[in-house]
Amino acid sequence: MIAGANGIISLSVPLQEGRNQKTMIKDVRIAGLQWQAQHWKSIMTSYNKSPWFEFYKDELKLLYSKSFHFLLDWNIACFEWSAQKLKLPLTFSLTDNLQNNQQNETEDFRNKVLPKNYLSFDAVRYRQVFEDKIGFLPNLSVLDLLFCEGKNAIALLRK
Repeated sequence: MIAGANGIISLSVPLQEGRNQKTMIKDVRIAGLQWQAQHWKSIMTSYNKSPWFEFYKDELKLLYSKSFHFLLDWNIACFEWSAQKLKLPLTFSLTDNLQNNQQNETEDFRNKVLPKNYLSFDAVRYRQVFEDKIGFLPNLSVLDLLFCEGKNAIALLRK
């Protein structure tokens, strides 16, 4: 989700079998390539005048120019790009098995990060592009934070 002049813009990746598939994430295929151009146009329109957009736009455009066939590949590329821009030394690994390492099933946070649950997180406050017009929009994409705060983004997240 990003901030547009009239409010939240939800950017979603179309999937070949729809979003309610009962398959492993590694096998979920993306439908077509048009979404990338639409996402990029929305990002450009929304953030072209933000303080840090110029600093990130060329590399982000390259990410949106690559062809991705699987949702997992797109998600990993976005994760790696974001971690690199935030200068976070994150590592991760993939598994073929669902591992339940939680002692209490009520601590399962996988569904908390769904877009429909975005208001359930405490928001980090920072100056947003359209805040004067539409107010502060909490818990948007990391792109919003990077384009508005640049190198200060990671400090805000660590508060």
